[in-house]
Amino acid sequence: MTNIPPDKIIAWYRANARDLPWRAPGTTAWGVLLSEVMSHQTQVERVAPVWREWIERWPTPEAFAKAPTSDVLRAWGNLGYPRRALRLRECSLAIVEKHGGVVPDDVDELLALPGIGDYTARAVACFAYGKNVPVVDTNVRRVVARAEHGRALGTPGKKELAEVADLLPRRGGPAFSAGLMEFGALVCTSKAPACEACPIAARCAWLAAGRPAPVARPRTQTFAGTDRQVRGKIMRLLRESESPVEQSRIDALWPDPAQRSRALFSLLDDGLAEQDERGYFHLPR
Repeated sequence: MTNIPPDKIIAWYRANARDLPWRAPGTTAWGVLLSEVMSHQTQVERVAPVWREWIERWPTPEAFAKAPTSDVLRAWGNLGYPRRALRLRECSLAIVEKHGGVVPDDVDELLALPGIGDYTARAVACFAYGKNVPVVDTNVRRVVARAEHGRALGTPGKKELAEVADLLPRRGGPAFSAGLMEFGALVCTSKAPACEACPIAARCAWLAAGRPAPVARPRTQTFAGTDRQVRGKIMRLLRESESPVEQSRIDALWPDPAQRSRALFSLLDDGLAEQDERGYFHLPR
């Protein structure tokens, strides 16, 4: 018998779900796919306004596939990890060329698209098409580890995916999957879980065990002073410049020449920046 009754999670979700734009009735599978890729490692509050702009500007994969790369990278703004924007464009091209401009509903076909991993493929199949497939992100992993096993953290893997699949109800699976993710994001959080507001607290194995701490705490990824921060500064300069940028303007962004050079050339290697015949830098066209 599960410690996570689907009816309780679904009821909680219907009463407490955040009003996110991609949850509105009529959102297309393309809109769902965009939201999932944008939300990866990025807070949904930051994603929402960008998503609205994108879905209005590029409402279909075909419209997005025609967009200049420079426009895509500028529209991506400060969401972080801009390579995701390039992969989205590759994905839209594949959807147009191989699926007639329609986002596929099959998990394996979704996995075959550029930049689409196991989580995103299942999320699109579930939330856009109502397929009763397990969708496992960090939030779901944490809820299941705590409620079912009394552990603070879950362990990614196929076994975990099968376990979540076993939790799915025959009816209402997509609502349960969305609710489980939302529950982990709002109640069963990593640092300050609201156990007093938890509808399944009476059955939670983690609470019963005295809320044990993780055996090994995950290391928090730093940002300040990293190559990623330098890359972000250079990308912002390129996005905001109407003409190609000379080297001296990039040099003024960061004091360490070795790190600055490393960051700049990694952007060139990733296809996020280009250098013209004069030695100036600009976004890909």
